[in-house]
Amino acid sequence: MRKAKQKPVGRQPKIDIGAELLTSVREMKAGIRARVHCPEISAVAHARLASGLSQTAFAALLGVSVRTLQDWEQGRREPSGAAKTLFRVAERYPEVLQELAA
Repeated sequence: MRKAKQKPVGRQPKIDIGAELLTSVREMKAGIRARVHCPEISAVAHARLASGLSQTAFAALLGVSVRTLQDWEQGRREPSGAAKTLFRVAERYPEVLQELAA
């Protein structure tokens, strides 16, 4: 049995990729920006950045793994109530965490 040729699903019709790439290169050289991505920083990441500690040091201070801290920062998991309170303290009084880390 012979299978009939099927048109690929999800493809856009006839795009000149070469022309689009050249246009993009010209825009980059001219300093033209079409999009600027400004990701939102989570409260957990903001607290860590305010404390001036690395992910490794901050996770060790909290007594959690770096992976758990990364999951909290990226919104994949939600920290407990006690951890949330500690983040608020870290945000308002970063020098306290720096002192504890030293």
